[in-house]
Amino acid sequence: MATLKLKKSEGAGKRAITDTNLLLTITIVVFAVMYIGAMLFLGRGFLRWQTFFNILNTNASLIITAIGLSIVMICGSIDISVGGVVGLVTMCCAVNLDYQGGSPVTALVIALGIGLAFGLVQGFLVAYLEIQPFIVTLAGMFFARGLTTIIHAEPFNVANEAFLALKDTRITIPFLGSVNNSGNFTAAYMEIGVAVALVLVVLAFVMLRWTSLGRSFYALGGNRQSALMLGINTKRSLFLAHLISGLLAGIAGYVYIMHSASGAVTNADGMEMNAIAASIIGGTMLSGGVGNIIGTFFGVLSLGTIQNIVSSAGFTDAWWAKITVAAMICLFLVIQSIVLARKKQTE
Repeated sequence: MATLKLKKSEGAGKRAITDTNLLLTITIVVFAVMYIGAMLFLGRGFLRWQTFFNILNTNASLIITAIGLSIVMICGSIDISVGGVVGLVTMCCAVNLDYQGGSPVTALVIALGIGLAFGLVQGFLVAYLEIQPFIVTLAGMFFARGLTTIIHAEPFNVANEAFLALKDTRITIPFLGSVNNSGNFTAAYMEIGVAVALVLVVLAFVMLRWTSLGRSFYALGGNRQSALMLGINTKRSLFLAHLISGLLAGIAGYVYIMHSASGAVTNADGMEMNAIAASIIGGTMLSGGVGNIIGTFFGVLSLGTIQNIVSSAGFTDAWWAKITVAAMICLFLVIQSIVLARKKQTE
């Protein structure tokens, strides 16, 4: 009987990987169709390499946040505090840099400390006290937003010279670029935050695909009882997922302020919703057990591309972009429902 259960669990794992690859393929195809369509019909900026890299520059912090949220969602949980944590980190770092004589290093330590603190507390409450994750992380979001306002209510720009020098550092890609009106070649560039985001995408992908911890996340989200039968410490896995999400939110906050160089209570407003949207578009299923970090990465790119397309098409009101994103989320939820129906038929 135990052997039979093990074989069933292994089969479920293989099917989950297949579903992941299917949803990943759909996400990449949808992004490619959108971007190529924009190049063909809108032209202009979409024909320049820098437009693509600007999407990365603008959304580097969202990529990092979405990675952590995808890991939590793969476990069958949720974390809606990430946007509040990112906002709190940006404000604390900005205050440290401008009012406390801090440096980029001290600001980074603060960012990591805040992210770890939220991850530890929320992970413990969700995993070991078994409190509903939506309630726990909702409280975390309100706490972070409230604390951000208490620390400094008025928006301001960071003037720390050492930090601004780091912010203005660019990584050029000499073989990609465009020719300007004067006939000179201008190489494309990306910010340091993009490099950090790309490294974290690779690390998260490797962790989920080739480590026992990553496999335990998928097993936990796929079927908690089966995971327990396989000897997986489900509470520890869930705790670590929320811990990673909190830590990545802290890193995302540091990357966010490296891009904006400002402290404001509205920083990262709504980022948690965008991260959830990117995860869903990227193929991470709300039911857990299925997801891919590469898909999440393309989910973020899809969101950024939608915003650029809507703006280039002349719809300057931000609500048009949100309406389009909502339509995409509904589309991918329907696709996920079809995948779930296919799984039930094969069981």
